[in-house]
Amino acid sequence: MYKKIISVINQKGGVGKTTTVINLAAGLTMRGKKILVIDLDPQGNATTGLGLSNTENSELTIYSVLNGNKKISEVVQSTKIDNLNLVTSNVDLSGLEVETAGDSRRAFKLKDELAAILNDSGASYDYILIDCPPSLSLLTIMALVASDELVVPLQTEFFALEGLTQLMKTIERIKSNLNPSLSIRGILLTMYDKRNKLSGEVENEARNYFKEKVYQTVVPRNVRLSEAPSHGVPVLLYDKSCPGSKSYFNFTDEFLNQEKPVESAA
Repeated sequence: MYKKIISVINQKGGVGKTTTVINLAAGLTMRGKKILVIDLDPQGNATTGLGLSNTENSELTIYSVLNGNKKISEVVQSTKIDNLNLVTSNVDLSGLEVETAGDSRRAFKLKDELAAILNDSGASYDYILIDCPPSLSLLTIMALVASDELVVPLQTEFFALEGLTQLMKTIERIKSNLNPSLSIRGILLTMYDKRNKLSGEVENEARNYFKEKVYQTVVPRNVRLSEAPSHGVPVLLYDKSCPGSKSYFNFTDEFLNQEKPVESAA
């Protein structure tokens, strides 16, 4: 049965958002879950990373849903991976902000559409994962309003935490005005280079500040991780024994363990 809508979000680009979405999605299906990925980035990287085109069928994209032309159930497509469906994106999406300027409820559009799919018993997804664009734009606001929880990939590099404070402020604003139940599920350290002292320093800083919100798993810099999208498959299928895959398998398990009720201290 449906569990949660989770956005993978960080307004900085190149921190491993899309990589995290497609590999978490693949990992969850390997653990028997049914997943819907929504590509909310006009660049459409989650779309191509899961083997679909971000140039054709522009009617069957999230853009057509958010501009009111289609229902979300009409644009869900299947991927090569069993139990992993996708709502694709393309560059048309970048015009949405201007086109919906007069709509006072536009921030709720994605939430309203997802409510429809969640009430459809035939869809029954365990998780809906949203790949957010690398900006704090209308699309990101839509995702924050629609989500139950957030996963924040954090690149272990200089300035990483500075960008995070801006994101936290946005999250607090959304919580107080539009989505009071929004919470951060966890922070995933990405592009970790154990030879680089800075990676360790950023990790320590993040763990000191966010405590148990930071996942134990860290995702290393790994060539296979960056090669996999050009083959249109998650790294978990492209090379399941590489360090990147091992990390994402561990992360998937850690993610699922968060669902277990906390044992009472009896």
